[in-house]
Amino acid sequence: MKGKIGDSMKRVDAPEKTGGYASYIADMSFEGMLHAKTLRSTKPRARIKSIRVPDIPKGYFIVDKNDVPGLNRVKLIVDDQPFLADEEVNYIGEPILLVVGPEKVKIERILSEIRVDYEELVPVFTMEEAEQQGSEYCFTEYEIVKGNPIPAFERASDVFEDEYRTGYQEHIYLEPQGVIGEYGNGRVTVWGSMQCPYYVKNALIQGMGWEEDRIRVVQTTTGGAFGGKEDYPSIMAGHVAFAAVKTGKPVKLIFNRDEDILCTTKRHPSVIRIKTALDEHRQIIAMEIDIKLDGGAYEGLSSVVLQRAMFTSTGVYHIPNVRVKGKVLKTNTVPTGAFRGFGGPQSCFAIEMHMWSLAVHLSEDPLDFKLHYLIRKGDRTVTDGVMRHDVKLPDMIDLATGMSDFRTKYAAFNKGNDRVFKGIGMSLFNHGCAFTGSGEKDKIKAKVKLKKRADGSVEILVANVDMGQGPMTTLRKIIAQALDIPVEKVIYENPDTDRVPDSGPTVASRTVLIVGGLLEKAARQLRAEWDKAPEFEVLKQYEQPPYIEWDQETFKGDAYPVYSWGTNVVEVEVNPITYEIKVIEIWGVYDVGTPIDERIIQGQVEGGITQGLGYATIEVMNSKDGVLQQGSVTDYVIPTSMDSPKIHHCLIKSYFEYGPFGAKCAGELPFTGIAPALAAAVQNALKIPMRSIPVTPEYLLEAVEGAH
Repeated sequence: MKGKIGDSMKRVDAPEKTGGYASYIADMSFEGMLHAKTLRSTKPRARIKSIRVPDIPKGYFIVDKNDVPGLNRVKLIVDDQPFLADEEVNYIGEPILLVVGPEKVKIERILSEIRVDYEELVPVFTMEEAEQQGSEYCFTEYEIVKGNPIPAFERASDVFEDEYRTGYQEHIYLEPQGVIGEYGNGRVTVWGSMQCPYYVKNALIQGMGWEEDRIRVVQTTTGGAFGGKEDYPSIMAGHVAFAAVKTGKPVKLIFNRDEDILCTTKRHPSVIRIKTALDEHRQIIAMEIDIKLDGGAYEGLSSVVLQRAMFTSTGVYHIPNVRVKGKVLKTNTVPTGAFRGFGGPQSCFAIEMHMWSLAVHLSEDPLDFKLHYLIRKGDRTVTDGVMRHDVKLPDMIDLATGMSDFRTKYAAFNKGNDRVFKGIGMSLFNHGCAFTGSGEKDKIKAKVKLKKRADGSVEILVANVDMGQGPMTTLRKIIAQALDIPVEKVIYENPDTDRVPDSGPTVASRTVLIVGGLLEKAARQLRAEWDKAPEFEVLKQYEQPPYIEWDQETFKGDAYPVYSWGTNVVEVEVNPITYEIKVIEIWGVYDVGTPIDERIIQGQVEGGITQGLGYATIEVMNSKDGVLQQGSVTDYVIPTSMDSPKIHHCLIKSYFEYGPFGAKCAGELPFTGIAPALAAAVQNALKIPMRSIPVTPEYLLEAVEGAH
């Protein structure tokens, strides 16, 4: 089968991987392989005065900061996190040392006998406490100004202000984090479950202090990630690399679920305050938006998460005068990092709930109120970029309201019911496709290769990984379509940095848009030169669309090359006694450009909606004195099939000239709009404002009691 663009098809694995199973990192074994386990801090902030280690049996090893041959800092945007604790610890769970050996039981015994003598320091646990500490506890701070917000507020007839909060979210990917390191012939090789092989390679180059040709990284089949395997595998890769060099043997490090939850990154908690100025005609003339994110103990990716949160702060609305302030605060808690949506969901929740509550404040219909302020083609974004492509939200809203009978239900539910509270809510949202600002052009500079083989097959050589989102189907379909060959003739194996160029990380919904677009160009060149040799390669490097203008210093211009769009409707019932929420039905309409494979889009939609429901309702994670209170899958609850309602969705097709066959981004979009739609539905049911997620029965009880 050829697998035409837009068709639905079952995933077709590369010929070498047929057989109905896959080998994950936990399945792999090497001769003489040792196992590793991590000793972690039990203090949120302290100096390490001494470490007392028991007698170590022959064949067992301790690996600590002294075994890091290069710089003991993990390379990322900011290199502030040590591979292994260096004199201080800054959160509970921070790695101090590894115990390595052949038997896991003995490793556990050795770990239990190690004693760390701490000098405890005063920790900071909340964003409020961090602000009181001043600049020492602020990782980064930005400001965006559009138009003239100060005089607009001075002449305002009414000012509406409110605060919105979101909490942690844990990834709960199916496969916990895992890596294996091997040392031989002067080289280190790391295999692992990861999103970004070149992030890991660059971290190892810095940690080992070696030339890049002495480092090899291979992605193993990865059982889910959602952003949680973007940055953290770099830390673990360093651990097994240092251990492999010290022991001279392969070393495997696999987390169990509780350890994975304890120490890996989470979604950033947020506090977002929005103040809106209205003129004498009750029209919005300006907004002031203040965004605070909890970065945890180390900065990591937080600066870019904050940027996307700020660039998403006005949502899908055209506001003429805006001031956005943002900061990431340091706390002595588990570091936060990448998670599906990357700061966008926090801002989307805030602006959508604000617009809904503002409409209620003005005694206007919330949907009609939102429609009045929709951004349109030609309008300016919050960063003063030009919205150059069609915005099909009006048509999408018509579809969504028709599918769900939204207006009829909203009016009926507004009248209330004593036996059960019913509500319906709608959210409007977008997602800026690919890396923020100048990231694609100036930092990533993606390269891709296509290799024609003598047997007529074509191999994709890119660093992007399939972690369940489907590029082993979508990228192969792009090549098959461009070359007019069967999809079975397109080979795409897990990336190995010895073989593939750096096409950038598998993040930011960029794999199809950026990498797929480059592959389409490479395929067209390959087709034109097909007969020049039995075997040859074509290399393509990313070139930014010529219309993009961006100033990274001022955050002015086109933050993204294009946007994907969505609208969700959620219908709920709220039990009047227990305040438990039952989600009755969900509708979604999406514009992702040309869908490369509609079945994969369906999976992204249904998965994103379900994950968004968890974020909105039941995924409670709190930190008390630096300790996560929900540290296992028993305590941290995610949606099951029993929690999944009927989901209806449809696509409005559009065409992006710089995407492969017109495609835009899709992976993060379906997650973003669920929380505000659900919260709006609950607000419709209970007639009280929703300012925080997750919307739990306990939260609702407090909100209802506070409203009376």
